[in-house]
Amino acid sequence: MKVAVTGAAGFLGTNLLRLLTDRGHEVTAIDRVRPSGATEPGVTWVTGDVLDPESMRGALDGAEVVYHLVAVITLAQKNDLAWRINTEGVRIVAEAALAVGARKFVHASSIHAFDQYNCGGRIDERTARSINPDLPVYDRSKWQGEVELRKVIDKGLDAVLCNPTGVYGPVDFTRSRINGTLLDAAKGRIPAMIGGSFDLVDVRDVAMGLIQAGERGRTGENYLLTGHMQTMWDVTRLAASVNGKKGPRVLIPAQVISAVMPVLEPVGKLFGSDVLSKAAMGALISAPIVDGTKARTELGYLPRSTDETVRDLVAFANNDLVKLDTRKIA
Repeated sequence: MKVAVTGAAGFLGTNLLRLLTDRGHEVTAIDRVRPSGATEPGVTWVTGDVLDPESMRGALDGAEVVYHLVAVITLAQKNDLAWRINTEGVRIVAEAALAVGARKFVHASSIHAFDQYNCGGRIDERTARSINPDLPVYDRSKWQGEVELRKVIDKGLDAVLCNPTGVYGPVDFTRSRINGTLLDAAKGRIPAMIGGSFDLVDVRDVAMGLIQAGERGRTGENYLLTGHMQTMWDVTRLAASVNGKKGPRVLIPAQVISAVMPVLEPVGKLFGSDVLSKAAMGALISAPIVDGTKARTELGYLPRSTDETVRDLVAFANNDLVKLDTRKIA
């Protein structure tokens, strides 16, 4: 089967391509720039602009299933490019998929499309969405992207929406934010860690969840792709232990960070850092429980253990690929 993946060179895209080619699909990999030396069997790389309708119609021509992964991830309160790509870009790609006759469209949205700060401590597919103007632009744009997609669903596109939680694990050539923290911990470079919890999901499980959504997902439905609720204290100490290093030794309570955030955020901006910001710390501090029952029951989605993911991530970072179960990566 011929499939197309936008954002194919990214963290999630890299893992999704491996799964799709392993299943024998002919993949059109779409990104702004083809990765250097990318010559995977069964993959044809195409440059494309998600804000250019003609470009996307050409790139998607012949695809039966389209996986839309492109997004600008930012912690900024306002970012015009992120807003356009995460909203208008979704609609343009969806319209192109409809125009070329794709039979299924799978959109990789995010847990951030749900209001994690005012959810009452629990999120499922019926939870209130990120419409508050005080929320970071990424949160608001991911929800608005879903709104734009539903306009095309109303025109006849068979589309499914997936909302992963905090994505981490191998294979990662981009050093994503969560992976970067864990790998620093694995090197013994993090003496202190902030309290709080977050649902963390292996990128390989997200990739499989997208495929399952394309095969079994119901038109217009959202599916939360969850992993396991973890404290950052436990997961960073696990990463350090796996690599034979000492993990964080000082735990800073989340309540302390929340109380001093009005002071920390301006200081962070002064030094050009977004680490100490509401966008970066908000979900960690609020620590909502995310209910993945719908994806498990309707799609057959099943995430692997945190221990397995952390061990595989550290092995990948150490270039010890022999330790990895390639059947779970490819």
